[in-house]
This record gives sequence, C-alpha cells and structure tokens, in this order.
Amino acid sequence: MHDCVIHIYRMPNTSTRPKRGRRNRRVPREDPARNELVSRSLESAQQCLFNQDYGTAFVHYLLVLNLAPVLKDFASESFRFTLFKWADELDSLGRIQDLFDCYEQALELFPTDEVIINSMGEHLFRMGFRDEAAGHFHKALKLKPDYPEAKENFYRVANWLVERWHFLMLNDRRRNHKYQQAIQKAVEGGCNTVLDIGTGTGILGMCAKKAGASEVSACELSKTMYELACEVVTANGMNGRIKILHMKSLEMEVPKDIPKRVSLVVTETVDAGLFGEGIIESLIHAWNHLLLPPQSTQDPSRPPSQTGRVIPAGATVFGMAVQCLEIRRHHRLCVSEVGGLATAAAGELHSPVSCSSEDDSTEPYTTERLSRLPGGYTPLTEPFNALDIDFNNVQELEGLCSREVSRVRLPVTGEGLLDALAVWFQLHLDQESSLSTGPKEDTCWEQAIYPVQTPHNFPLRPGDELIVEISCRDAYLRLCSVAVARDGREFCLDDCLDPDKPRNNPGPSGNPNPSLNAEAELCSALACLGTEQSSGPRDYTMLECAEMALLNNQPYHDSFRRALAKLITNLKDACSVQGPSQGQGLEVMPLTDPPSGPMDPGPDPFYVLDVSEGFSVLSLMAASQGQVKAYSSVEKTQHQAVLRRLARANGVPEEALEFWLNKVEDEQAVLQRPSREKLWSAIILDCVETCGLVRQKLMEKATLARCLLEDGGQIFPERIVVYGMLVESDTLLLESAVQGQEPTLGFNIAPFINQFTVPVHVFLDLSTLQCRHLSDSVELFILDLMNTNANYTNRDVKVQASASGRVTAVPFWYQIHLNEEISVSTFNQDSHWKQAAVVLHQPLAVRKGDWVRLAVTLQKSSISISASIEEEAGETGTVDSV
Repeated sequence: MHDCVIHIYRMPNTSTRPKRGRRNRRVPREDPARNELVSRSLESAQQCLFNQDYGTAFVHYLLVLNLAPVLKDFASESFRFTLFKWADELDSLGRIQDLFDCYEQALELFPTDEVIINSMGEHLFRMGFRDEAAGHFHKALKLKPDYPEAKENFYRVANWLVERWHFLMLNDRRRNHKYQQAIQKAVEGGCNTVLDIGTGTGILGMCAKKAGASEVSACELSKTMYELACEVVTANGMNGRIKILHMKSLEMEVPKDIPKRVSLVVTETVDAGLFGEGIIESLIHAWNHLLLPPQSTQDPSRPPSQTGRVIPAGATVFGMAVQCLEIRRHHRLCVSEVGGLATAAAGELHSPVSCSSEDDSTEPYTTERLSRLPGGYTPLTEPFNALDIDFNNVQELEGLCSREVSRVRLPVTGEGLLDALAVWFQLHLDQESSLSTGPKEDTCWEQAIYPVQTPHNFPLRPGDELIVEISCRDAYLRLCSVAVARDGREFCLDDCLDPDKPRNNPGPSGNPNPSLNAEAELCSALACLGTEQSSGPRDYTMLECAEMALLNNQPYHDSFRRALAKLITNLKDACSVQGPSQGQGLEVMPLTDPPSGPMDPGPDPFYVLDVSEGFSVLSLMAASQGQVKAYSSVEKTQHQAVLRRLARANGVPEEALEFWLNKVEDEQAVLQRPSREKLWSAIILDCVETCGLVRQKLMEKATLARCLLEDGGQIFPERIVVYGMLVESDTLLLESAVQGQEPTLGFNIAPFINQFTVPVHVFLDLSTLQCRHLSDSVELFILDLMNTNANYTNRDVKVQASASGRVTAVPFWYQIHLNEEISVSTFNQDSHWKQAAVVLHQPLAVRKGDWVRLAVTLQKSSISISASIEEEAGETGTVDSV
C-alpha cells in the first residue's frame, strides 16, 4: 500500500561542511477554505459526470487531484473514465492538440498509470504517430507485463515499426555475407570513408568499420530503427566509432552532418519493385552533395580514396507474364453473380493497384512471394529484361524519370489467362557479386506484381505476342500490359471497356484454364477493337484487395444467403402465428419517422443491420429477401453508389436499403436501435480480420448486439470455433525472430531487434507454408456470440503428436457458424481470409504419440496459448497470441 504523504529526499552537498541539524518542520495546518473548494469541486465533477458533461468534469477532477493528491486512489477510476470520454469527444471534434494536452495533464497526476499511458498510445497510433505510440505501449507493458490491452497494442504496432522482412533479411546469411564481402573489398581497395544510407540495425555500417574504414556514418529516418541501431552499435563495441544520424539522407549536408564527402555509399533501400523506397532520389542527392566524384576514364590514376562509388553498383530488372487465380481474385471482379445478386450493374471494379491510372491513390504494384501463392502460378512468357540501371552513373540516374516509354514484344510461350506481370531483379553489388530476388531463389525478398486491371479475361496462346510498356514515372518502375498481337494485328487491351457490353466472367471456381467461351470472348472483344480509340477516361470503382477477394468469395455469400433466408422465413412464420402487432416482440406504437420512400402497405418490415468493415453486399442480400429493411455500414460514397446500382438491377426497392452511417450521429456508436420503438431482427458482425485474427472488442460488440435483438432475432455469426494444429516450420522461426549471431556475421543484433518479435504470425497461407504437420487439427476454443453463459475464458486442450519433431508453431483458423446447419471456414481455397500462427519462443521437442497440453485463454478477443508435454511437470514451451 502506498503512503499518502510524499517524502522528498535531498542528496547531501559534498562540497560544503555539514550543517547542524535543524528542528523538524511543523505539520502544515489544515486549510478549511481549501478543503471546502476540494469538496465542492469533487461534488461538481461527479454531477457533471452524471450529466455527461465530460469536459467540465475533467477540469473539476484536475483541480481536486492537484489540491488534494491524497484523493488519487479514491478518484482514479472516475478520473480515467472522464478522461477517456472527454478525449473521445475532442477526437470527434478534431481538437487534437487539446486531446493530447489533457493526456499530458493526466500523466502529470498519474505518471505510472498503465491504463492512461496505453490509452494515449492508442490515440497516437490512430493518428499515425506509430513510433510514439509504440513507446507508450512499451512503457505500459513495463509497468504491468500482463496487461492484455497494452500487449495486444504493442504486438500490432510492432508489425508497423519493424516489418517482418527485417527478420528474414537478417536471417539471410548468404545475403549478409555477400554484402560484407563487397564492402570489405571496397574498403581494402581504398574507400575508407563510408556512409550507410537507411542503416536499419546498422549491420552494413558495422561491416564497413570492421573492414577497416577510418570514418563511418549512417542515417536512419525511422525513430524506432534509429534508436535500435544506436543500441546495436554500442553493444558491438563501436559506440563513438560509427556516427548515426536520425534523419533522411536527402537532408544531410557537408560539413554540417558529416565532415567531408565520402568515398563509399552502402545502401539497401530497395523494395520488391527496386525503386519503391526512393533509392534513385537518395543516390542522386548523394552524388551531388555527399559522395566524392566517380572514377573518371579521363583520370584513371586517381586513388579510390579520392573517388566515389556505391554498393550496390547497379541492377537488372526482369519480368514475366503469369496466370494466377489468387492474384486475379484479389484485383478484379471474377464472378457474375454473388449471393443471388447479378453483379453486371456494379460497373468496373478493381483494386487500387494500377500502372495505367493517373490517380494518385493507386499504387503501381503490390508484392507477393510467388512460390507461396495458393494454387501456384503459370508462366505465359519467358523472363525478359525490363531495365538496366547503373547506380554509379549520376547522369543515368537523373535521366531515368525522363526516359521515353519503351515497348517490348514478348512471345507467348504458354496458354492461359493474363493476370499479371511478375517482376524481380538482380542486384549487382560489384563487378563480381550479385543477389537475385527471383521467384525460384531462396531469398528474403518478395516479387513485385503488376496486375491486369480490366473486366475482361485475356486468354493468351503460343504464337501471340504480348506488348508491354515500361516507364519510370515518379521514380517508380511501371510495367503495363497494353496490347496483344495476333495473326498480324495488334489489339489494345484497355479499349472497349464499356461495362454495358456483355462480358463472360468466370464462374465461382474462377476456372484458370481458358475455355472456349473465354476464347470466343476475346475474339469478340478483339473484333470490336480494331483501330478504335478510347472515347474517354475509364469509369471504375476501387475496392481494397481484401474487399475484392471477399466479393469474389461465392461460397461465403451463398452460405449467408441461405442463413438469412432461413431466419427471415422463421420470423415470418412466427409473425403469422402471433399476429402482426406482436411481430417485433414489443407492444409499441407505429414508427414516428416513416420511411423516406414509398412502402407497400403490409406487415412491419424486419430490420437487419450489417456492420461489416469496408465494402459488403450482405445488407443488399438481406433486402432482397422481401419484407426486410436493411441497413448497410458502407461509408464511402462510391461504394454506396455501387450498392444502389446493384439494388436497382436486382429489383430491390429503393426504400429497402439504407446506409446506417448516414443516419447515426456518432460513428463510434454504430450498435443502437433502428429507431426508438424498434429492435433488430438480425445484426451481422465482422468477426475475423483478413489477417487471420479475431477482431478487437468482438465479444463486447456481441454483448451489446444481443441487447438490441427482437425475440427470435439473431447475430450473424452465432458462434465461432477456433481450430489449430502442431507444426514444425523453420520458415516461421526465420520470419519471426533473428536466430542468434551466426546469420548476422557474428554481430550482436538479435536481442535488440527481437524486442519487436510478436508471438503471432499473421497473413499466413497455411496451404503453401513450408512446414511439417505434427498433429491433426483440433478444436482450441469456442466463441458463442448468442449465448453469454456458454462462454469461458480458459480451456485446456490435449492434442496427440502424429509425428516426431520440434513444435515451432500452432497455426489456427476459424469455422464461422452462421446457424446450427450453415458454416464457412477461413481455411479453404475460396477464402478471402488468411490464417495466423502462434510461434513458440523455444521449439518444443515431441515424439510420435506424445500428448501436448495447450492452455488456451481468451481475454477481450485476444487469444493466448501455452504449450507443454503432458507427461512433464513443467512447461517447456510458452507462447502468447493476439
């Protein structure tokens, strides 16, 4: 227990003689006026809190707790509640500075309150201040290591701050060793002043210092990585020998930041598309401001210490046309019908990944590891050389963006639908050493994917030529499939894209093999193209990749259609038995706010609310059942327009579908009655994130939703069953944490970056994960959204090892039960969801036949698991998951 009296201790002044002891100070007298002010302010704070005047209540609490700190324990809960409510109001009003001022005032009173610190971190993260948010979550965890909200938040923000590829890259000993060799060769050859641009953990800078460079500087923009690099350099005995700057290299100047121009720049600021991390701009600036002049053919006698060079020296970019159903269903509409609704009226829909668009909101490419795509891929052309770039030629770098668009003609060698161009590169570290990021290489890099963004399918066949345009607008490498040459004629792929023209979308299976119908479609499209030009800009609606995959998930929507139809039928039957006045389970007056459009006279409608995240057609599917008033939580105007077009085309009355967020004043309070007198017949909750985790605060939302249901109403889904299995996967270990000092060339890096290890690996494709199954699947946990009494917080599960090995992870997925008969799985070929896996900090050795005990705990939608051999007394492996 903490004392109410605060004692202040002063350190003795050792520079003067000790003084005689002083008499004890008097105990200060009580101030009646002060006590009266505290009492009245506390009463006012409580009254304001009752009246929901949170701002005034907060001011009163500040006054009370500053005047009477002894009341902190008594008032802490009410003060927190007031702070959080007032902060939400300030957030909704856009008064961001006032919001953070309130948190600063609160932390002056409660500097070690982990709940307040965590809450401030949540606001910081929502506003994009990820580094600062991570610091708050980390501090909250230090204060209370078992605080679940802070732990969950830290795990989520850690994925932003230290992306998972950092672990793969540092575990890639071959890559690290090749860089080390190239740097050592350059330094020993005379390049003794070095600048490491985008240093990350500092490994390349330390390689340069170890090789004997006299001066090494490094810069890092990320605050988190900068601080981590400082710790790593100190731990490796190089503090003061490597100068690390927290800044962009573009802001660096000589002699302000480094004393003189350097003879060597080392960097790996490349992404899967080579130029996406800004290497071109960084190197142009370096050559003009930070590097010594390059070696000149006119003066070859100048020593390396007086000339500049870059590692890597250059790169060659390769590309290949591919057919891949997994890419297709994430980037364009592949179905002509979903959940009983014809989709033709939706217009052109595609993902925000496009090279041909001038829209700033699009990205030219996405990234995938082709070798791990479910269903694989089929090459349609041989790999081709797309681009060569010399990083040691500043004129070439400066002219890259102004290069004319080049066209290459690729002979088609395979038969299939054109879905994307896959791109990779060979990084030339020097004249002798290189690294490849190709799809067949064992590499830490993914490949860049340039998807085809048209509503047509394009079946290619050997003998065709695919025409690709290559450019570097805005210093991004852009590859765009623009035309097909067949039988001596050239046809533009982007023309003739009127959505009103008939097209033949693939069925639910998304048949990857070009059919006769698809062939006929292309011939028809090519015949209409000829030499016609586009009449104007294409009109399309963008959906996120996950939203597009969801829309293409026919089994999911068919299951929902059947479950909704059964519920509405049961409610109609109940109404016919009870009589129309009791159909909603309440004795109420008619609606005081009649529908905005004409409604057919008849029984009251059934109210259905869909609070799915992002774009969803489930509300429209409900409205199509008849006698249903459906509300959608779709927020974007463009997406609402798509649903309205689909409603008209499928004969759904205009008044049967409304947009809930247009009616709700407070978007934070989405779950509320449809009107003062009515309750919901069905509420559709979005329960599982695309990444494979249960959505935050799911059970709290389900508890509230149950209170808003009419008699006989239902939450969809009603139940979620979590399944998992034991696996051995070195891949998951390499992607989750740095495995000791051996892959990092003996440098001590692992303990520092592994602070950002998260025990749950997300966005997994379990069907293609390199792993050994060590058990059958087993039920881990059940979340019952309709029956509070059926839920629990802890469960022990026994699973028998079906093979000997090391348990390194427990992958998990969900069976989502819409009702007793109908369910959908997040682990099948049509799923828009990925899977997740708990990764053990230490592998657990098992023998075939061993029983492994999994202790599963659920706290506020966060699942944690510990694993141990059943026969042993103590646990030998423990892991937490979000």
